[in-house]
Formats: sequence, structure tokens, C-alpha cells
Amino acid sequence: MSLTVAVQMDPMEGINIAGDSTFAVMLSAQARGHTLYHYAAGDLSYRDGRVYAPARPVTVQRVAGDHFTFGEPKLLDLGADTDVVLMRQDPPFDLAYITATHLLERIQHETLVVNDPASVRNAPEKLFVLDYAQFMPPTLITRRLDEARAFHEAHGEVVVKPLYGNAGSAVFHVGKKDANLAALTELFGQVWREPFMVQAFLPDVALGDKRIVLVDGKPAGAVNRLPKKGEIRSNLAVGGSGAQTELTARELEICEALGPELAKRGLVFVGIDVIAGYLTEINVTSPTGIVAIDKFNGTDTPAIIWEAIEARVKARA
Repeated sequence: MSLTVAVQMDPMEGINIAGDSTFAVMLSAQARGHTLYHYAAGDLSYRDGRVYAPARPVTVQRVAGDHFTFGEPKLLDLGADTDVVLMRQDPPFDLAYITATHLLERIQHETLVVNDPASVRNAPEKLFVLDYAQFMPPTLITRRLDEARAFHEAHGEVVVKPLYGNAGSAVFHVGKKDANLAALTELFGQVWREPFMVQAFLPDVALGDKRIVLVDGKPAGAVNRLPKKGEIRSNLAVGGSGAQTELTARELEICEALGPELAKRGLVFVGIDVIAGYLTEINVTSPTGIVAIDKFNGTDTPAIIWEAIEARVKARA
């Protein structure tokens, strides 16, 4: 099966090929004989019932500084000219991101969009996870200082983070005697219109924050992300390091609970975060971690992703 694949992502020039999951997926697509195009989310246009993007054919190779080559640009009708669109631009999950999901949803009857744009829109990482509150640490979503203070008093130490942040940005640890909660609440209220999330602090984060990747609802592997000294954030994007790991019985239970719903929603490539057996996020916008997982486990997660995509395309034929 040879597919025409349009990849909606950030500029090729800026990616770190050593760890970028989208780049790994593109390499795998190319090896399987698929034709790749690249375009930016901001280039989407709607006209006369069709969705277009000025895209460039791209070939990729794992050579630092020379990792891609563009061909001549072409205006793609994403519904008629492509078999698959990969929605892989990085968050923030803002109105621009939401608008892209609305536009791409209009081609879903013709072209497979991964992940399903309507499902991405309806499953913000820190809100969708509330459907599985039985696996979560104590959690509060609010804009009110009195609520945040009461939660802090009840749990002693908490983590405060924006609802629509990514890559560990703006995540704060508030200790038992920390006097900064009021200032943080004020700051979050000024920067974001949305409520923020407060969770009970899990001291075992020092032992790692596990990223588990699910493909079509089934676990494909995991990497344990360890925070650097003096940090609570273990995201690889902010200096965390990866370590080999296996799934525990509790983590398998979480995957079994989530998996069928993810597959049903067309969320083919998902990353969940688990700390000390507690589910903290379900990442559906542009999950990462597969390069580290494959490095430690000798697996080929991009191939698993493409097998799932190809099966879905075949089923639609």
C-alpha cells in the first residue's frame, strides 16, 4: 500500500531529529513507500467546500543539519489529493489549534486524519483525563484562590499547572509552607483566561514520570522520564532523562481502561503520563517519546503506528 501523506507540523528546520517523534514517523512512512508532503497549520484554507494547503513534497534522512529536502510547492486539496493527514503541530492548544481541527474535520469523509480532529478537539489532555478520575491523584480545577488554598491545606504539597500548557511549561511545585500560592493564582489569572489545575504532589516523581504510548488503544511501550537534580518536571523537553522501563500491573490496568475508548475515538497515537501508578495526563495533540522507547526496547513504534493507519485506510476503502 502506497499512500500520499500530508504532515501538518512545525517548520522542518527547527526539529531535533535525535528525539523528534514526528520525524521518526516520517522516516518510517518513507521507508514503507509513502509519499510525504509538509505544510504548516497556519497555511490551511477553506474555499467552496474544499480545504487546501500549499504543501511541499519532502524527503527525510537521519543526517543532522541535512535532514530534509523540499521539492516544488503544490496546492493540495487535502480531501482529494491525500490519503492521510497527520496533525502533528505542537500545542499550545489554543483557538488556532481548535480552528485547524474544525477545518480538517471537513475532510474526514475523504481522507484519514490522525489523530481524529474532532476527538482531539474534544479531548484536551488535562480535561479528557477526568473521565478516568479513579486512576488520578487528587485534582482541583479552579480559578479561585480560596479553593486552591483549601486544596493546598488538605494535601500539604501541590503542583499547579495551566490547563492547556505543554512540555512541562509553567508547572510549579508549592510546598507545605510555601507562601507563593496567592501570587501564582494571581499570575495564572492574568496570563490565562481558563481555570488552572492543582494536583496533590506525588513525591515519587523523583523516581520518574512514565510516558506510555498507546497505538490504536494498545500499549506499544514506555519510557521512564527522570527529572534532573533540583527539578520536579521530568519532561525530556526541559532536561529530563529517559530510562528503560516495563509496565506494571496498575499501568496495564489503566491502559486496558483507556484503550477501547481511544480506538473508538480515532485517537491512534496517544501518550499517557503515569507517576507512581497515578494517571496525570492523556496526550492526544502531538504526543512524543517513541524515539526513546524504541532506543531502550529495540522496538519500532513508528512501524506499529503505520500498520494501524494503513489498516484504517484499508477499512475505509
